[in-house]
Amino acid sequence: MDFHTIARMASGASGAELANIINEAALRTVRNNRTIVTQADLEESIEVVIAGYQKKNAVLSDEERKIVSYHEVGHALVAALQTNSAPVQKITIIPRTSGALGYTMQVEQGDKYLMNKKEIENKIATFTGGRAAEEVVFNEITTGASNDIEQATKLARAMITRYGMTEEFDMVAMETVTNQYLGGDTSLSCSADTQKEIDKKVVELVKRQHEKAKKLLEDNRAKLDELAMYLYEKETITGDEFMRILNDGKGKAGEQA
Repeated sequence: MDFHTIARMASGASGAELANIINEAALRTVRNNRTIVTQADLEESIEVVIAGYQKKNAVLSDEERKIVSYHEVGHALVAALQTNSAPVQKITIIPRTSGALGYTMQVEQGDKYLMNKKEIENKIATFTGGRAAEEVVFNEITTGASNDIEQATKLARAMITRYGMTEEFDMVAMETVTNQYLGGDTSLSCSADTQKEIDKKVVELVKRQHEKAKKLLEDNRAKLDELAMYLYEKETITGDEFMRILNDGKGKAGEQA
């Protein structure tokens, strides 16, 4: 049992969520007529808490499965081609009861309490990687990026309004967080004109990272195709499998910091 991997995967979970993870692993063990909880049981339990149960009755068309495969590999490949990104732990195109048609799990190798500006920008680029892959391969976009768009926008706005990561606003708080432990509501504390400028900066930031993600995928199109087809066939692949294929015989052309 690799407890370090389990701990990294469960990083950020509350006490109640950790209890649910253990209980779910025990139930999974019993359902499979075993008496010992394995690492696979715990890993699947963490995913259940994060994304819900596997939705095995969901039937995607071949075209949809191909799109989801490229979408998820797009996230993983953009992350891997940038420095200071958390390693990919797992990629799957098995739908979950949360509504996700697939997901890419990244797990930090150690405890991390701070993020610098470049790391946040890279994370935004990774969020846009799924949509970017759809555009590069299919010259089309789908509804599958809705959560990615939300997360990328939230990070970009926080960089500008809370983290002081723009030259224009410097170390001025444009947004305050209230009820931090009850959902973390936010409210802008600036003029209407400044709010418009913030919105403009958010769009520019996300668009810039989106373009970076597309460039990375275009420069590494062969690996994008190879990895997506492998995921399409296997449905679920580990981070080790992903990195083995990515690094097989070629370097990371087009890598950006």
